[in-house]
Amino acid sequence: MSDLKRIGILINGGDAPGLNAVIRAIIKTARVHGVESYGFIEGFKGLVENNYMLLEGNPVASGIIQKGGAIIRSSLNTNVFNYKVVNDDGTVEYKDLSDVCVQNLKDDGIDCLFMLGGDSTQKAARDLSLKGVKVIGVPKTIDNDVACTDVTFGFNTAVSVATEALDRLHTTAETHNRIMILEVMGRYAGWIALESAIAGGADVALLPEIPYNLDKVVETINDRKRRGKNFSVIVVSEGAYPKGGSISIKENRDGGKGVINVQLGGAGETVAKALEERTGMTARNTTLGYMQRGGTPTATDRVLCTKYGAKAMELALEGNFNVLTVLKDGKLNSIPLEEVVGNNKEIGAVEGGTEDSNMRTIKMDDDLIKTARDIGICLGD
Repeated sequence: MSDLKRIGILINGGDAPGLNAVIRAIIKTARVHGVESYGFIEGFKGLVENNYMLLEGNPVASGIIQKGGAIIRSSLNTNVFNYKVVNDDGTVEYKDLSDVCVQNLKDDGIDCLFMLGGDSTQKAARDLSLKGVKVIGVPKTIDNDVACTDVTFGFNTAVSVATEALDRLHTTAETHNRIMILEVMGRYAGWIALESAIAGGADVALLPEIPYNLDKVVETINDRKRRGKNFSVIVVSEGAYPKGGSISIKENRDGGKGVINVQLGGAGETVAKALEERTGMTARNTTLGYMQRGGTPTATDRVLCTKYGAKAMELALEGNFNVLTVLKDGKLNSIPLEEVVGNNKEIGAVEGGTEDSNMRTIKMDDDLIKTARDIGICLGD
């Protein structure tokens, strides 16, 4: 067993249900082995500013397994290798403050840093490990797109929220003979859209992995009408796009290199307008948005988070650093961060969703794809 005395926990990226459950599991496992747990406030911002708090014995960290959000909060669109600095005169510049982070960890006596986040965060974890920081990643994202693990925490809750929304939209669709569309998150991966479509009884699911042909969607709707089904329910992933077309972008931001500067949005509304014109039926879009990321985690996510947190601490105690905690074939394990980042080798280039990112997207031979086709869900191809 390693001689751990102090560990730090850091969260980066959008919130996901279950963050507090992971933190709780790390704290509890650390306590059993006499290790102190600290949390950096607001993720990378806290690491740069050396702003942290003791978690062991802190009332803030008590009774948190059911709480949404994160007691230590999170950084968003922040890259310590290209950190946004506002000078006294109001000018903005970007600086590599990774060495500041490394020195802060040394000064604080942090023996291992646990980094909770998605593909961008795990890329940053790998980059910090190359500077001598002992890190362990825990896969957090509702998008379920982190490479090398079967599932990320927060995903199950997001699917559950989307499924409940579909249940509610079904009643309106049937009552008013409408096409009801639900746009869900996921960016470049369609896991939320596909699983919620299956669970929620949707007729169509449009995914980023399958550029859709609108004619196929219209055929599905018309076929339902011929069978006396004068309504349809459709799930559209925010990253879905038509054949020969492009992804719907809500906003392009200038947040510097290595952060997500493209905000997706509008895919569901685009489909609604097109279908209304093509079918003559009223089509309405509902964008679920941040409802998927907030609130109480499901029991499934609470258990998964506890397993991930405890396993991550076990890895640290074993001296198994610079790895991602993963779940493969139902068993907890770890994998080197080098394998997680794939071809995205440039130091400081932490943005996910690029050609070099090793994202986990849906393959066409996945059982979920086969299941959807078997029960007649149109995937737009």
